[in-house]
Amino acid sequence: MLANDSLRLEGLVIGELSGVDLTIAPGEILCLAGASGSGKSRLLRAVADLEPHDGEVWLGETAQSSVSGHTWRARVMLVPAESQWWADTVGEHFLEDQADAGDLEALGFAPEVLGWEVNRLSSGEKQRLALLRAVSREPAALLLDEPTANLDEATTRRVEAWLTTRIRERGWPVLWVAHDPGQIARVATRHRRLFDGRLQVVEEGAWT
Repeated sequence: MLANDSLRLEGLVIGELSGVDLTIAPGEILCLAGASGSGKSRLLRAVADLEPHDGEVWLGETAQSSVSGHTWRARVMLVPAESQWWADTVGEHFLEDQADAGDLEALGFAPEVLGWEVNRLSSGEKQRLALLRAVSREPAALLLDEPTANLDEATTRRVEAWLTTRIRERGWPVLWVAHDPGQIARVATRHRRLFDGRLQVVEEGAWT
C-alpha cells in the first residue's frame, strides 16, 4: 500500500526549539543531526504527539490536533532509541501474519525468533525487531530515533538496505535521527542539523 501524504511541521515550538518549519515528501528521508541535548528526540516525540508543544503537525490534510494521540501515532509511528516490550515472547508483539518471513530473513532472523523470550534478546536484536514491528503495522510516516545505534557495521548496512527499500516502496515520509556522516550520505534525501534551538540546512558536500 502506497502512502501519498507529506509530513509537515508548522511553527513547532518545544523546549529550546522554536519555529520549526519542515515538509517531508512521500518517500523522502530527512536525516536530523545535532549535538547531544540539542532536542532531536524531543522533536520526534512532539511530532508523535508525545510531548506538549506549540505549532501544528500535519499528515496530508489531517492536523495532529484534530485526532486522538492513539490514532495519530498509529499513522505517524515513532521508533524510539530504546524500544518498549510488554509481553513475554517476541511473537506476542506482532499481529497475526505481520512478521513476514522474508523481512525476518532480511534482518538476519529465522522465523523461530517469534517464539523467543524477549529477555534473551540483545539490544541490537531488539532494535531490529522493533523496526520490523513498526513497519509491519503499515503506518503513513515514520520517525526513527537512531535506529541502528546498537548495530555493528555489517548489520547496520543490512538494516539500511531493507529499511530504505521499504520506505520508498511504501512512500513514507521519514524523519531519521542519525549521527554517522556515512549513514547520512547513504540514506538521506536531505540533511538538517539542530543547533542553538534552530534547524539548519546542511549542504550535501558537508555530509561526510
